[in-house]
Amino acid sequence: MLRVKRKIALIMAVVIWMLPMIPVKAEVAVSSPSVILIESSTGQIIYELNSAERRSPASITKIMTLLLTFEALASGKVSLTDQVLTSEHASSMGGSQVYLAAGEVQTLETMIKCIVVASGNDASVAVAEHIAGSEQAFVDMMNEKAVELGMVDTHFEDCCGLSDSDGHYSCARDVAIMSRELTTKYPDIFNYTTIWMEDITHETRQGVTNFTLSSTNKLLKQYQWATGLKTGSTSKARFCLSATASKDGIDLIAVIMGAPDKDIRSQDAQALLTYGFSVCNLYIDENKDVLPPLAIDGGVQEEAAVRYQGEFRYLDVKGSDLSRVEKVFDFPETIPAPVEEGAEAGKVKYLLDGAELGSVPVLFAESVEKAGFGDYFKKVMGYFLL
Repeated sequence: MLRVKRKIALIMAVVIWMLPMIPVKAEVAVSSPSVILIESSTGQIIYELNSAERRSPASITKIMTLLLTFEALASGKVSLTDQVLTSEHASSMGGSQVYLAAGEVQTLETMIKCIVVASGNDASVAVAEHIAGSEQAFVDMMNEKAVELGMVDTHFEDCCGLSDSDGHYSCARDVAIMSRELTTKYPDIFNYTTIWMEDITHETRQGVTNFTLSSTNKLLKQYQWATGLKTGSTSKARFCLSATASKDGIDLIAVIMGAPDKDIRSQDAQALLTYGFSVCNLYIDENKDVLPPLAIDGGVQEEAAVRYQGEFRYLDVKGSDLSRVEKVFDFPETIPAPVEEGAEAGKVKYLLDGAELGSVPVLFAESVEKAGFGDYFKKVMGYFLL
């Protein structure tokens, strides 16, 4: 009997010792009616609640305004040093504003800060007019981009979110889509979304005055890993937020819509992000190794160089051991000429315990033409001349 008790005690001791090694998945509880949490690099949804429910987006509308602005910067259509003129229409915006006067000029970079940090409606309209010629033309671009991104539950009527019209709507899922597009394609946005406070200078006919931009995103001070992105609130939309955060190589986006107050908005965002960081495990293969060339049958060359199409990422939220991921090359037995540069030669599969996680195409890095009679003749003559 004593021996049995000792065995039980030993087993219990081992179990207690192993407890810290067993991953514990925290639960998430939110009070807002519509939320979503995604991992940024893969776009994978980690948690969602009524994420396709159409709601007034308030100032998180400006995420699309910023996306189009950074697209214009990337294409060379505009530059950060552009002088942006504030029109009468832009200066007349109510709600959140930085009090730009009609005729006032600021650089595009300053205007971006006004939009991101202080959620300036006046700055948003001024930038829209600068890029598209009018706010309406810019709004048309916003809706076209929404369609392109597959944002099926979104329609914009202004570029700042001031409108409470039933025709101006989005949903948590669509906000996550445009937030991901902005942050993954244009990471320089974080140079602005992490600003807590900064002064700008107004130069008008009335003189020169300083104005302090103060971030509307209090999560920057409340949550250690917060990096942005955009807040919003109106009487109709209630309190909204697209929150970005980064920790240990994991980038998350949590979207909150319709929170009853700003405190719950912040609490829900923190709960979602903390949950995400507790369950996310990201496998990344950058695929930077050089692949051996593939044999080509009947070509002017006997082999062709190949390359990966890109890196591979897999997000696990089940606590799997990703060190067991296997990389398997899948190519046809023979590859007949001709082959074209950029065409798919095969793929690399990623397996975990026999189950495929995904794959990455392997592309030809050069073209190889089909050999003709003359090519074979040269090859034969070459053998004789050796």
